Amino acid sequence: MKIRILNITLLTAAGLLFNGCAEDFLDVPSQEVVEADDSGENYTPETFVNGIYGMFTDWNYAFSYLGITEIISDNADKGSAATDSGGDKDILDNLTYTATAGSFSSLWEHWYKSIGRASQAITYIEEYGLTDLTLQKRLIAEARFLRALNYFFLVRGWGDIPIQDEDLTLRVPQDQVYGYIETDLQFAIDNLPLKSAYADKDLGRATKGAAQALKAKVHLYQGEWQQAYDLAQEVLSSGEYNLESDYAKIWRLAGENGPESIFEFQARGVSIAHGIHQYSQTQGPRGGAANLGWGFNTPSENLLKAFEDENDDIRKDATIIFRGETMYDGREIGSSENAMYNEKAYSSANGGATDTDKNLRYLRLGELYLIKAEAANELGNTAEAQTALNTIRSRVKLPNTKASSQDQLRQAIWKERRLELAFEHDRWFDLIRTKQAEAAMSAAGKTFQDKQYLFPIPNAQLIQTPELGQNNGW
Repeated sequence: MKIRILNITLLTAAGLLFNGCAEDFLDVPSQEVVEADDSGENYTPETFVNGIYGMFTDWNYAFSYLGITEIISDNADKGSAATDSGGDKDILDNLTYTATAGSFSSLWEHWYKSIGRASQAITYIEEYGLTDLTLQKRLIAEARFLRALNYFFLVRGWGDIPIQDEDLTLRVPQDQVYGYIETDLQFAIDNLPLKSAYADKDLGRATKGAAQALKAKVHLYQGEWQQAYDLAQEVLSSGEYNLESDYAKIWRLAGENGPESIFEFQARGVSIAHGIHQYSQTQGPRGGAANLGWGFNTPSENLLKAFEDENDDIRKDATIIFRGETMYDGREIGSSENAMYNEKAYSSANGGATDTDKNLRYLRLGELYLIKAEAANELGNTAEAQTALNTIRSRVKLPNTKASSQDQLRQAIWKERRLELAFEHDRWFDLIRTKQAEAAMSAAGKTFQDKQYLFPIPNAQLIQTPELGQNNGW
């Protein structure tokens, strides 16, 4: 029986703590929070922190998130019916989007609201009067980890952005934003327990390993190779995690919060509860015998070719549902509308239900091997880079890399990241940070423009705060 993990019930039900306010995306603390004294309820610090985790179950992660992480890239096509634009998924797919595209404004707002919850939780915990100082620091560390993660989403997409609790009308240079993120993550590293130290009921909470892994990734995206290498190595040598021997199992029920898992967006346990709203449904096979969903975010022919060129059948079959396929659980897909679908979003138990039971895997050990490989290669440690890369390749029964020079190995590691992490919502950002976007989009039949190295500041935000200014070219 699956352990009932981390209660992620959203705090919006009573309308007391976090009332939505779409009119001002950035000014979340003053707009969204009613003091507990005024509500007639005595909310515990843990309840406040759970409300931050609850933001991961929002509809935005089932649709807008797909658009700006995968559909926009060479990994995926819009999918669904040709007549269904998905709001703006067609223009994201074609790279013809503008500052009015709804997916950008939805996630800009959502991530700042999540940051607002985290900051408010930190203040509440500090003032609550907890006598257990270890628990107090742990809860603050969880909130700071989650705040850092949301800022990481924002800075990768938009570059210079406001720091919410400093000045809502001033965009801070991205290197300072990264510094803010690193400070939060270091506090989390210093004050969070290891994964193995949590009770079963707390499985899914942020851990020391999750904070180290995210900080390694933050350094990777800044090209800070030694820091990325050191932190990745700490996670790899911690004894807390192991590679799952069966790659396909990672995305099945049996693989949730498994030995490879570092951090997941939690869905549900034994009893039915609010999961990541429609994550599986929006991507489920459309039509046919299964008819599980809307069919968006479909694997591209470009991605399929990448798997086939590498003879990578294990990851191909674990990542892509093919029309007419019989799934591992016996379900027949049938003659669906689209030729391919995202298998990493497939839910066996819930089918096409609105509330998915699917955890979204965000950080796992496989990526840490690739972070170590890339950092080691950039530091000139060819042998270590090859060993880390080959560890990932051997799991899926591929031969050791033949890359030997630094540049050859760099290209091999970038390719491996694509195949290993397909549909794990980092492809677009990887293309941007490695400056592969123009060539990759051209190979996928799309025209990339220099202005697309950053997302446009949402038009709705600029109407409220025009002094923020727009990113170049938009």
